[in-house]
Amino acid sequence: MDFQLIWFILIAILFIGYFILEGFDFGVGILMPFISKDDTDRRVVLNTIGPFWDANEVWLITAGGAMFAAFPHWYATLFSGFYIPLFLMLLALILRAVGFEFRSKKKEVWWRRTFDQFIFWGSLIPALLWGVAFTNIVQGLPIGSDMNFTGNLLHILNPYALLGGVVVVFLFVLHGALFLSLRTTDGLKQRAENIARVLWVPIAAVTAIFAIMGYWNTMLFEGLGLVPGTFPTLAILSFIACFIFIRMKMQGYAFAAMAATILLGASVVFYGLFPNVMPSSLDPAYSLTVYNASSSQMTLRIMSIVALFFVPVVLAYQGWSYYVFSKRITRDAIPRED
Repeated sequence: MDFQLIWFILIAILFIGYFILEGFDFGVGILMPFISKDDTDRRVVLNTIGPFWDANEVWLITAGGAMFAAFPHWYATLFSGFYIPLFLMLLALILRAVGFEFRSKKKEVWWRRTFDQFIFWGSLIPALLWGVAFTNIVQGLPIGSDMNFTGNLLHILNPYALLGGVVVVFLFVLHGALFLSLRTTDGLKQRAENIARVLWVPIAAVTAIFAIMGYWNTMLFEGLGLVPGTFPTLAILSFIACFIFIRMKMQGYAFAAMAATILLGASVVFYGLFPNVMPSSLDPAYSLTVYNASSSQMTLRIMSIVALFFVPVVLAYQGWSYYVFSKRITRDAIPRED
């Protein structure tokens, strides 16, 4: 059994699940200062993701843990080469968590606005850096024969990678607006629908530019192309379907189409990379693959047995939490403060 392939697919699923689920709550956190008219609106917005945001981060922790155990060389090269961006991402996620937990501890305006900024920047920075990180990976990185990253921070923050970060932020904002349109009522719901309708066209334009540049800057489209049934074609069709559903005011279908777009877009990345996990721009022979970066077969076999039992349990309880907290949140549901 090809355990390397199995664990590559499982890690891809974990990252895709993280981008879909954490994507909408990043989008909600970014939108909160702009879509809310008063403190009650902000509390409604935060309550829409209150039961989910920390559970969504479990997908990232699990993906990182699986990468560490299944592909230790991939983990080591990624986290050493991207040390500063990933440190900034971790710091932003910590501040975001602090914002959620401490925002309502005091009533003073300055206190709540401070933690609102924690939530905003703690949502924006990770979304941007994830786009930068994965764009760099598909571009290829200066990796030497010893599997070590030989570049620097300026190499990582190249124009195409920054554009990839902006695209991810925009997609998550649209995802978050659609989520808010499903979870709020009255004025907030209307504003969320308007934001989704207005943002789709500029987001489509920026994403198209990024994809066209990706045709020349990456190897993802080799063997894929825009032929029926391939991931890029399906991603384009699902994104167009999202726009159609937004115009028809079918927000549930629009949200599902947006989730499918993220799923298919991320699938383009992982499918296009395989069997590489971190291509080398210095020499293809230096690239990290699922085979030269993996743990032993025994380790992968034991991990597979453990995952077979515990992954369904995690999926079941998270699915149950989404079912329990599926109702819309109204302003009347927010307790009045004396």
